[in-house]
Amino acid sequence: MKKVVSVMLAGALALSLFTGCSPKKSGKTNSIAIAIQPSFAFVPVYVAKEMGYLEEAFAKDQIEVKWNDFESGPPINESLAAGSSDIGLLGDVPSVSAIAAGQDNELIALACDGPDAYVLLAAADNTSVTSMEDLRGKKVATVLGSTGHNMIKKLLEDANMTFDDIQLTNIAAGDVGIVLSTGDVEAAAIWEPNATRLIDNGTARAVFYGSDTSLKGTNALVARSAYSKNNPEIITTFLEQIVKAVKDIDNGNVPEEVWSKIGEYLRLSNEQIQRLLPKYYYGIKWDEANKDALQDTIGFLVSIGRLEEEYNIRDYINDSYYNAIQNK
Repeated sequence: MKKVVSVMLAGALALSLFTGCSPKKSGKTNSIAIAIQPSFAFVPVYVAKEMGYLEEAFAKDQIEVKWNDFESGPPINESLAAGSSDIGLLGDVPSVSAIAAGQDNELIALACDGPDAYVLLAAADNTSVTSMEDLRGKKVATVLGSTGHNMIKKLLEDANMTFDDIQLTNIAAGDVGIVLSTGDVEAAAIWEPNATRLIDNGTARAVFYGSDTSLKGTNALVARSAYSKNNPEIITTFLEQIVKAVKDIDNGNVPEEVWSKIGEYLRLSNEQIQRLLPKYYYGIKWDEANKDALQDTIGFLVSIGRLEEEYNIRDYINDSYYNAIQNK
């Protein structure tokens, strides 16, 4: 069995066994619980939520829509493991880590990719950093084990450097502005919308973007297999509404008041939202490049010791729900 070095996730799985918060029984259900987090990667889901698309679509079958709000991916995985959420919005690392830990999930759709949503920042007044060579021997910060960590690895490899050539420092995502402004680190890798906030408030400047490397920035819509396999029609209806929201975004049909509500959730202005949208491709159908990107994430996690062995992510990607939409 594949294993992940993750005390938090292991604890969550144990908790689900011993606290009475056990996973829901398999079978048909009359509800769908969606675990969300404040990441720009999942804007179509927020549009569908604010437009009431899901509640409207499920009303005829009297299916209740529940929204569970979390700050990040790991607690969403805990919620899926405990059975209190059925679908989770997850980045690449938590998506593949939960499966590696033995969690029975399947990837039901691509949420987005957005390489330029990942940014290596330096302090705004630090003009000395223009290349990875400028960071040799210097402190570079990120959330260890994150996509930002993977971005730094790729930037180093492209410059014929390794982690031994820098002082890699672990920080919380919310502390990037502090460590840059105090000079505790020379650079930090972070993701949106954190990067835009820091650049716009004059704290930081962008040195590299994910597209300067092979980083894809893949995010996923993940479901508990026990739920999705027994309720495929609910999953298909859910995805139909997300596709509808994507079309609204692409066609400029999202009302300003909806953007304002989403902006409150993401702590962004409407103007910032419009600047960020082009950084993302919001798709539902998996393509081979995004599958390869998740496989690359698995390899990265093995290389830093977070996973013990690689596995084939394609075994856990289920295209049938998207295909069902196309066949209607």
